[in-house]
Amino acid sequence: MSSQGVTQNTELDLKDVELSDLDTEKQPMNASVPMAGSPGSLSEKNGVVKVKVAEDEEEGEMAAKFTGLSKEELLQVAGTPAWVRTRWALLILFWLGWLGMLAGAIVIIVQAPRCKDLPQQKWWQRGGIYRIQPTERFQDSNADGEGDLTGLKERMDYLNSLKVKGLVIGPLHVNLKDDLAGTNLQAIDPKFGTVLEFQEVLQAAKKKGLKVVLDLTPNYRSQSPWFSPEILTSNTFQDKMKEAIDFWLQKGVSGIQIGSVEHIINETQLLIEWKNLTEKHNTDEHSRVLIAATRRGDPQSIFSLLNETEAVDLLTSQYLQGLGKDGYGDTSASRIDNYIQASGAKWPSWSVGRSAVGYVGEHLLRLYHMLVYTLPGTPFTDFGDEIGLRDLPGQPAESSLVHMQWDDTTNLGFSKDLQLSGRVPQLSASETNVTVKSQNGDESSILKLFQGLSDLRGKERSLLHGDFWPASSSSPSVFAYLRVWDQNKRYLVVLNFDLKPTTVSLTHQMLPSEATVELSTHADREPKQQLSLTGLSLGPSEGLLLSFPYVA
Repeated sequence: MSSQGVTQNTELDLKDVELSDLDTEKQPMNASVPMAGSPGSLSEKNGVVKVKVAEDEEEGEMAAKFTGLSKEELLQVAGTPAWVRTRWALLILFWLGWLGMLAGAIVIIVQAPRCKDLPQQKWWQRGGIYRIQPTERFQDSNADGEGDLTGLKERMDYLNSLKVKGLVIGPLHVNLKDDLAGTNLQAIDPKFGTVLEFQEVLQAAKKKGLKVVLDLTPNYRSQSPWFSPEILTSNTFQDKMKEAIDFWLQKGVSGIQIGSVEHIINETQLLIEWKNLTEKHNTDEHSRVLIAATRRGDPQSIFSLLNETEAVDLLTSQYLQGLGKDGYGDTSASRIDNYIQASGAKWPSWSVGRSAVGYVGEHLLRLYHMLVYTLPGTPFTDFGDEIGLRDLPGQPAESSLVHMQWDDTTNLGFSKDLQLSGRVPQLSASETNVTVKSQNGDESSILKLFQGLSDLRGKERSLLHGDFWPASSSSPSVFAYLRVWDQNKRYLVVLNFDLKPTTVSLTHQMLPSEATVELSTHADREPKQQLSLTGLSLGPSEGLLLSFPYVA
């Protein structure tokens, strides 16, 4: 072969190689790669790497070239008239918006209704008071058949569960009937215990947040609780009373109760002196109360006592006894309104007494509980009223005979004294639920109703110190009223004193069209349901505690 032919063939081969390499470089990256070791595999790999490196270098060069604006350049741009105007516009808009929000907040605060200042209240104005009288019928701890201070202390958990604020106990002092010389107002009758045990009761009550008021009626074993008019006015007796009041206040009692106060209404100076003693022991943390109690039940006598006992903090009576027995709510409304008017600026109190159970039955007792715990004033409850206690089925209870009924054990849990069994009444089949034990776990019991009312009375502002407003009722058997305090939840109480169901429409300028059920004296009433106040259906002797929100 000639040299010219060889040269031509060589040039053609080199052109084929260059074209082949060029074609390989132009192949897509996802093209299949030849098997390792196959002809042309290395050259194709190198071609891929060559393309990637070139792209990376190009990006790096571009990144290196972008350096942004320098400080001087930024200042120069920011100083242009357009940017200056933009910044000022944004600044002005910011401050105008801020000032607008501030002005709006001030307008809302100024125009919003102001909340009333809460009135200053003493502890006895913040809830119920539970009377353990006579104390010898509450709980016996030593099987001698007489209730005592240790037994009372053992029941402190139960007393705390009642959600009341204080207890009245006694009289406990040594008293020889109608014998002033044999009466020691500063000594505890041994059948109740000792002064040390009394102080243990005070400490146990304090741990539960309960106050203790001591009844100091001097001649309590007699029908003449103040001995005689001659003794009452003697300096010897008056000095003994003042010394005894000061003695027990120093021991830590939260107040003194004086019974049968109608016998000393001509000696109002005594009440003033005793009130001065209780006030002398007041502290910021511990206020002392002076309670006057009367057995009078007729309204005129009680109204006169309200005016004649100005020195006392509270006057308790049997004013409500028999209320609503005639089945009419409007007569009940009139009696309540008369008492509130007669009280004037004085803080009223309300009580019914245990005899109400046998006198009117449990159905009205439930209404009484709802009434006294929702009226303005302090509710008083005698021990056993919270479970519907009475001595014998169908008969009025006698306070000198009745014992507290705790459970279904010997003597109904009052005492382990076997000789007492004949004196403590045995429960009939229809009365087996009249014990604390049987009612504790029963949501439909009168005890649960009492605890619910007492709890609300102690924490809801409208019930604590709200205004009292009677509501118009279309049924003569229904007594209804509102309790309202400022912008807080409001309450409507509806009491049907009739033994038959009734339908009633209620009207008052503050009433909405519907209200929510908080409590009912009938256990089958569903709580928290909304009820219309037009055509409201009530069961026989049913009481309803309804609530509705404040609306501006």
